[in-house]
Amino acid sequence: MKFWPKWAGRIFSVSDKDLPAAIGVQDNWADEAVSVEGSMNLSAFWAGVRITAETVGSLSFEMMERDRSGRKVRVPDHDLQSLFSASPNADQTAVEFWEGRMLGLCTSGNGFAEKVESANGKRLIALNSMPADTQGKRNANGDIEYTFYDRGKQERLPEEKVFHIRGFGDGIMGLSPVEYARQTLSLTIATEKFASQSYSRGLRSKGFFVMPAGKTLNKEQRDDARKTLVEANSGKNAPWAGVLEGGVEFKSVSLSMRDAEMIMNRRFNVEEVCRWIGVPPIIIGHAAEGQTMWGTGVSAVMQAWYTLRLRTYLKRIEQAISKRIFSPEDRARFSVKINYEDLLRGDTVARSAFYTALLNAGVMTINEVRALEGLPPVAGGDVPRMQMQNVPISGAPGQIGHNGGPAIGANE
Repeated sequence: MKFWPKWAGRIFSVSDKDLPAAIGVQDNWADEAVSVEGSMNLSAFWAGVRITAETVGSLSFEMMERDRSGRKVRVPDHDLQSLFSASPNADQTAVEFWEGRMLGLCTSGNGFAEKVESANGKRLIALNSMPADTQGKRNANGDIEYTFYDRGKQERLPEEKVFHIRGFGDGIMGLSPVEYARQTLSLTIATEKFASQSYSRGLRSKGFFVMPAGKTLNKEQRDDARKTLVEANSGKNAPWAGVLEGGVEFKSVSLSMRDAEMIMNRRFNVEEVCRWIGVPPIIIGHAAEGQTMWGTGVSAVMQAWYTLRLRTYLKRIEQAISKRIFSPEDRARFSVKINYEDLLRGDTVARSAFYTALLNAGVMTINEVRALEGLPPVAGGDVPRMQMQNVPISGAPGQIGHNGGPAIGANE
């Protein structure tokens, strides 16, 4: 019954990726339907996509300008600053908007938004959400067009009207993780279905009632046996025990959950799903055998995830903004920085060490650190400072004493 609300009014082509799911044909070994919605019903897939989208969506966006010396400085009063970091459109906050683009990247491999410009066409005033299953193709003129469905009606937008973040791949569209992971996802769905059905039957196995050797039932006896033996012991309300008489035996033809290594399969499925979406299992609360949920090892895993996975997403978004939102003239002058350092806000020890190192090296001033922490500036806090306690012995004659006392030889 889910077909009509989702597909009503939609026209399918032979190349449409949603066509097999719409007509019930499954292109996978486990013969289970695989879709974005079905994948999100898996706890591992949901948790991995959610935590990735929420993490990226919670980071702050800052407009940067290159000055005459080549340094990049913040431009808090730029028109696009509030669009990226506060309110991209009339319906969503910045966190909600970027979570949606990340949801598309993690599932379909693409994130889309419609660019809305001012009446004179000189200023971007909104980024409206577009479906993650939007399709981009070149038309007869060689221009890229984007097609999507809005309330059952097909809409087309030219390339200049669409903000497109492409995922991994080499083409107009990013490759869909759900589409390429369909074998793993179908196996995971089949495993979960087997477990659910087993529990719904009270863990009763499938099998046959075998009559004594040489005894053949007529139609009436067979119908009576089906009613008293099969139907009476099937379903959720079946009794926990029954009586077999007259030499009737039950022969099981299904594996037990232990023989099927259900627990091991389910654990492995979680790790396989995490591998496809690029999230360490420990991030979603799944510890490998012998691994704890805390400690320096977990911190190293988290840092690897930040560096090897999240940083890639952030770079894609930054470059998509530069290429598809900024004009060529603005691109040479402005850029967007997604504050990766925001990830340290939840770790006070790492944040303190980070600030201390930059302060001691003269990279940041006291007031710059206080601004990042939401504190007011202090007098004299705009001057960079550097530690100078380590100086060459030959370069400081007469300056070295006994534990801070007079210089050596001063009292002789």
